[in-house]
Amino acid sequence: MGVDQIVERLALQPGELILEVGLDSDCDNEFRSAIEKRTGTKFIEDATTEVVDAVLLWWRDGDGDLVDDLMDGLTYLTETGPIWLLTPKVNRDGHVEPSDIQEAAPIAGLAQTVSFAIGNDWTATKLVARKASRK
Repeated sequence: MGVDQIVERLALQPGELILEVGLDSDCDNEFRSAIEKRTGTKFIEDATTEVVDAVLLWWRDGDGDLVDDLMDGLTYLTETGPIWLLTPKVNRDGHVEPSDIQEAAPIAGLAQTVSFAIGNDWTATKLVARKASRK
C-alpha cells in the first residue's frame, strides 16, 4: 500500500487544520508530506490557539505521560476530530505496547477505533472522544 492510500485511511479533507505534536528526526517525512499534500495546509506546531480538525501525536515510550499528552491534544481539537497516535512498531526504538494505549485512552476520555501500519517504522492508532465514537 502506497503512502497516498495510507493517508486516505486517515480521512483527512482538503483545508483541514492538523496540529502536529512530538515531531522529531525519526518521524516519517514521506507520510507527513502526503498529509500536507492532501489537506493543502501546513501542520500547526505545538503551540496554537486555533481549533484544529485533527491531531497527529508522534509518541514514543519514554516521551512522558501519554494520558497528559492525549488530554493536551484534546484541548485544541473539534468535538468530532480524531487524535492520530503515531507510535513506533514492534522492535523499533521507543515501541509503545498496545496495552499502554488501551489503558491511557479511556482515562483521557478517548476510545480507540482502528490501528494500522504507516510505513516501515510507525503504527497509527485513531482515538476519538468517547461521545463521538457512539455516533
